[in-house]
Amino acid sequence: MARRGAGGNDGGTGSFLIGLIMMIGGGYLLLNGIVVRPNFGMGSVAFRVAGLPVTSGMILIPFMFGVGMIFYNARNWIGWVLAAGSIVALVFGVIANMTLQLRGMSAFDLIVILVLLVGGIGLFLRSLRGAR
Repeated sequence: MARRGAGGNDGGTGSFLIGLIMMIGGGYLLLNGIVVRPNFGMGSVAFRVAGLPVTSGMILIPFMFGVGMIFYNARNWIGWVLAAGSIVALVFGVIANMTLQLRGMSAFDLIVILVLLVGGIGLFLRSLRGAR
C-alpha cells in the first residue's frame, strides 16, 4: 500500500503545511489590519423600510411592549415575537451601520500580507492536486 500525501493523493504534505501556515498568517495580518468603526446610536437610522427611516429608538418601542407583555403573561406569543423581532432588528441595524477601513500601513506591509495570503492559498491548493 503506497503512502498518500495531503488530500489522499500524491500531492506534497510539505506544501500543504507551508501553504496552511502562510494562509493563516496572511489572513491574521489582514484581519488585524482592519479597523471597525460603528456609526450607530440613539436616533440614528438603523435601516430603511420602503424608503422610510427606522431609527434605533423606533426599534426599542415594540421591544418595550413585548417585554411588558412577556412579564404580564409569559405564554403570550405576540410578546415574544415583538421582543425577539426587535432584538433581531437592532442587531441587524448595528451590523448594517458598521464601517470597515484598512488601517494605515506601508505598501511593503500590504504586499507581504497579500503574498502570504494568496501564495498560501496557491500552495495549499497545489498540494491537494495529484503529483504527475
